[in-house]
Amino acid sequence: MEQKKSGFERCLDSANRRTGKVWAALEETQLHLKRGDMISAYEAAFEAAGHAEKLTCLCRELPAYTGYPKARAAIEEATSKNFPVEIGFTAEGWFCLRIPLLLPKKNKGSPAYLCDPLYPAMRRFWKGKQPMRYPYNVTIFRHVYNRARPERQYRDHDNTELNRVLDIVALYVMVDDSPVLCRHYYCSAPGGSERTEVYVVPQNEFIRWLEQEKTIPDGGVLLYENRP
Repeated sequence: MEQKKSGFERCLDSANRRTGKVWAALEETQLHLKRGDMISAYEAAFEAAGHAEKLTCLCRELPAYTGYPKARAAIEEATSKNFPVEIGFTAEGWFCLRIPLLLPKKNKGSPAYLCDPLYPAMRRFWKGKQPMRYPYNVTIFRHVYNRARPERQYRDHDNTELNRVLDIVALYVMVDDSPVLCRHYYCSAPGGSERTEVYVVPQNEFIRWLEQEKTIPDGGVLLYENRP
């Protein structure tokens, strides 16, 4: 009788299979590039990116399967260095979260790749702080695309993992994220590198944010540890 595999072995097997898919998608990308078929190269490259995100999630789980007691904490620390999430308050007192990538498309990228670093980052930021709840707010998703890649400015806002991020933010700064209390606004802007900025602004101050959005510096506004 075949011995049942441990969780560590199953996770390792999944990671190996996913590695094969990454390499296959990269080889396909290279083939389309040599043919000059950039549309197909883009699709294959996007496929490779999706597999790579899922592979990252599996590799994050591997150390914990070894049984090492501090593995989870060590992985969170390593992820925070490789996936630097910026959190704080603007000078106006608005909450802001900056993610160092554009949000993945639904069913393409891995939501866990995005959410795994966000939960511990928010937990660390709010540790020891008094909870803050915006009763009526506008949650703003500002997609900053690399100006060297203008095709990235066309973001399908309905087809990105907005809700995943909103759920995490709502845990800490909202009374509720229902449409009655929380309105949404989406926009895109050029920058030196790609990122997603999330602002939570009181509804009566949204027009003020909209006016200031035009003057947001290339690297983003200065963020403070505590609300000014």
